[in-house]
Amino acid sequence: MGIEQNSPMDLSLWIAVGLAATYLGAVVLTAELLNRLSPSPAEVTRKIVHIGAGQVVLIAWWLGIPGWVGAIAGVFAAGIAVLSYRLPILPSLESVGRHSYGTLFYALSIGLLVGGFFSVELPVFAAIGILVMAWGDGMAALVGQRWGRHRYEVFGFRKSWEGTLTMVLASFLVTVALLGYTFGFTATCFVVAGAVAIASAGLESFSRWGIDNLTVPMGSALIALVGSYLWLG
Repeated sequence: MGIEQNSPMDLSLWIAVGLAATYLGAVVLTAELLNRLSPSPAEVTRKIVHIGAGQVVLIAWWLGIPGWVGAIAGVFAAGIAVLSYRLPILPSLESVGRHSYGTLFYALSIGLLVGGFFSVELPVFAAIGILVMAWGDGMAALVGQRWGRHRYEVFGFRKSWEGTLTMVLASFLVTVALLGYTFGFTATCFVVAGAVAIASAGLESFSRWGIDNLTVPMGSALIALVGSYLWLG
């Protein structure tokens, strides 16, 4: 028997993975260049990666990347995150002046959600969880730091109403867009999105060690899943 050649499907998978990897590389490179060449605050460059990296779930969904690839990529990214805590590999991610495992939890949440939901052909819920975290938490942090004037405290964590409301709004819009695209823009779609938005803001309020980068995406995805199957059918 001769050596078996790669099938067109194998080749298309490699191309899809290459495109997703190229996009992520461009996001990280942009943040690194801003971190090194401009006076941009560390939190800004970190959130560029935070928001930008989340969009890879849409690329994976569009290109039909299998769940197992996403799971492996998440484990690989988590390994890089662990290494970066020891070595200054990606200063744009870890130079925010606080002890946090947020990058590790973020990588794990992407791997778990893509690996789980893509494998059962429910990519919309992986996208909801990841993009609620990317846009909701990312924009909330930026708005809260720049315009947060009305402060409150939960479990010892200082938050701002401006940041929290941004989290709620961004999470709501992301969830409505994705559920509407999948199930149609019904009244129930908006109700489920509202539940996701409120829950995600509550989960984000507890962010010790960056654990919200895991609880927010996982919680948002599960609430959207339950709500969709109960009311959107």
